Amino acid sequence: MAAITSAAVSIPSFTGLKSAASSSTSAKPVSVRMAAPRASVRASLKDFGLAVAATAATAIVASNALALEVTLGSDDGGLVFIPQDFEVAAGEKIVFKNNAGFPHNVVFDEDEIPAGVDASKISMPEEDLLNAKGETYSVTLTAPGTYSFYCAPHQGAGMAGKVTVK
Repeated sequence: MAAITSAAVSIPSFTGLKSAASSSTSAKPVSVRMAAPRASVRASLKDFGLAVAATAATAIVASNALALEVTLGSDDGGLVFIPQDFEVAAGEKIVFKNNAGFPHNVVFDEDEIPAGVDASKISMPEEDLLNAKGETYSVTLTAPGTYSFYCAPHQGAGMAGKVTVK
């Protein structure tokens, strides 16, 4: 650590300036023109651009986070959707993820979905199956209402669910 001695520090005195200004009777105002801080404006714009890019990246990550994950099969092999009855916002992505007791699929019941919605466009084909742990099927529902769905291979065992779109 550096030490400062009293000999190394000098404090300027403004008393002489003050008395000289007050003794002068014909003092004229002095205008000072300062240059615009262009470099800081450019830096600010660059920082603003970085902030916009970071915000956009956050929005993309957040939009991916706006997905509900539904597990197909319980950890102990039960033939269920977890959660079995849930609610999502219109346009929110639903990700069905294979867990246990597979093969599974996701089929929306054409008689138990909102009018005007085509069940074949939101369902997996009944012959398509998720055959391994971690495989997924995603769907985004936009029409408000209640949708019933089931797993075709396990429908007889009661593997069914319901989603309400707000």
